[in-house]
Amino acid sequence: MKFQRYIQNHQNQITLASAILIAIGFAGKYLLSSTVVYDWAFILASIIAAVPIMIHAYQSLRVKVISIELLVSIAVVGAFIIGEYNESAIVTFLFLFGSYLEQRTLSKTRQSIKSLTQMAPETAVILHDDGTQEEVDIDDVDEGDHIMVKTGASVPVDGNIVSGSGYLDESVITGESKAVAKTAGDSVYSGSILGNGTLTVEATKVGEDTTFGKIIELVEDAQDAKSPAESFIDKFAQYYTPAVLVIAVLVYLFTRDFPTAITVLVLGCPGALVIGAPVSNVAGIGNGAKRGILLKGGAVMDDFAKVDTFVFDKTGTLTLGNTAVSAVKDYADDSKEALALVARAERLSNHPLGKAITDYATHEKVDFEQLDVAENDTVKGQGLTATIDGHHVLVGNLKMMNANSIALTDTQKADLTDVQHTGSSVVMVAVDGALKLILGVSDTIRPGIKAQLQALRDHGAKHLVMLTGDNKITAQYVAEQIGLDEVHAELLPEEKVDYIKKFKDQGRTVAFVGDGINDSPAIATAQIGIAMGSGTDVAIETSDVVLMQSSFEALVHAYALSKKTVINTKENIAIAIGVVVFLLIGLIVGFIYMASGMFVHEASILVVIFNAMRLISYGKMPTQAQQAATQKTSLT
Repeated sequence: MKFQRYIQNHQNQITLASAILIAIGFAGKYLLSSTVVYDWAFILASIIAAVPIMIHAYQSLRVKVISIELLVSIAVVGAFIIGEYNESAIVTFLFLFGSYLEQRTLSKTRQSIKSLTQMAPETAVILHDDGTQEEVDIDDVDEGDHIMVKTGASVPVDGNIVSGSGYLDESVITGESKAVAKTAGDSVYSGSILGNGTLTVEATKVGEDTTFGKIIELVEDAQDAKSPAESFIDKFAQYYTPAVLVIAVLVYLFTRDFPTAITVLVLGCPGALVIGAPVSNVAGIGNGAKRGILLKGGAVMDDFAKVDTFVFDKTGTLTLGNTAVSAVKDYADDSKEALALVARAERLSNHPLGKAITDYATHEKVDFEQLDVAENDTVKGQGLTATIDGHHVLVGNLKMMNANSIALTDTQKADLTDVQHTGSSVVMVAVDGALKLILGVSDTIRPGIKAQLQALRDHGAKHLVMLTGDNKITAQYVAEQIGLDEVHAELLPEEKVDYIKKFKDQGRTVAFVGDGINDSPAIATAQIGIAMGSGTDVAIETSDVVLMQSSFEALVHAYALSKKTVINTKENIAIAIGVVVFLLIGLIVGFIYMASGMFVHEASILVVIFNAMRLISYGKMPTQAQQAATQKTSLT
């Protein structure tokens, strides 16, 4: 065991020594004209390079697997028998050198995933009740502990800020590089980097239970989850490799040509075929991981690429999930004054619509906080009345206007109907007996979503459907604004599941996009369940794809990436099979020999790896300017 471990740990040095001996052999023959130096240099090179190969072959045989290393080992022994030391030396060197290059290039495809684990915090500074601080191993932190996080440090736990404020880089969680402002009461994720300030965080989740811990676990598991192509190749290789051994024996029995039979063993190694699919999936998963897109393995990637029907929840998915003023009909001589009066009145209320109006007034830079309120009263089912800065203000619905004899002109009536048809909640404002404003308040449609839905169509989506529990008028309005094909409203969660089953029965491949909490039954029923952001346990565990950034740009990229990864896998399989056919034809025709065949074989492995590595850079990462523009648009 110690010897095997030593050989494995020094395989790169063995490869270098083999190369030096081969160079000495050629120098001995062509510079010194010494066949003794030539033969013994190649013999030594063959022996030392064959040792790690034969060890791998032996370990595989112990578990009843006929491996590529076994084919090479037999070929080396055969080359020794016929005295082709140069062939055996070159074959073993190329095999080891190919393995070295394979590991180097493969490590690059895994770099995005490795960077996640390297960013995982290892220690935490606990703040004790007496004010003292203690740095401990991350495994020693318990839920409820207060953790001190200083500028430049990584947040070691999921938790809530108890005191302090600062800007946090959450790109490791969301894939978005723009810093996020956090203050007392806000939640923070493990792995986030504090750009400035000092925070005290109360731990709510620690270790592997944190969002970051679950992301690392998910991505690592995803590498082991095989696609249908990988599973097929694994089974194929189990029979293909022994078949090559049998074919080599048959070639010798029928031709009595031992060198040709040995060459068949070398040329039949299915290296590129075995590695082609896994490396594509790892590269695709790594590409998604660095963009905050978590794809749970090759099987998910394959199914996602086949999706033709996207089914969306509305609130929090197609919309931002927060109410905002969406329509303003203005009849006042001084619109700023009217908006200030209604905002001051709404400050007296705790109604959800009130916050949307006060936020809108703040955004419009209307100063209303200093206005004097003499009296106010809430009228159940209608709204509220108030006397503000000497003005009698009515804020409410049409019932309130009618009850206070506020007459509407034909234009105002038409405007009211238009706002109602958008599905918005209507807030009417009368000042001193005259209607001054009609405000529509609704959930905000995601900025740029219409273009992103079209991008999904461009990549192959055929049906875009909304399933929502919201009212039909609002749902239909949103669907018309963003260009959906179907809309079904006023649905219970189980009714959403029924629709998804119906689509599947029609032969569609369905992806359901929701928030991962209320829609978990629908996410579980669809072939592909996609959670838009939130980073909750349910989102990560229930769905097949998690978009930590909760953006449709990420959804489009994930869909396009899955298709590109499947195509890349097929390209690699085609390359591998093409090389095998080329080598066999070359052997029959007579222009391919053992060493040249091994060179082509190892080169084909690198070709499929480099082809897969193109996936790492697939799709442009959004610039900070683009992210800032998106953030600004979402706030307006």
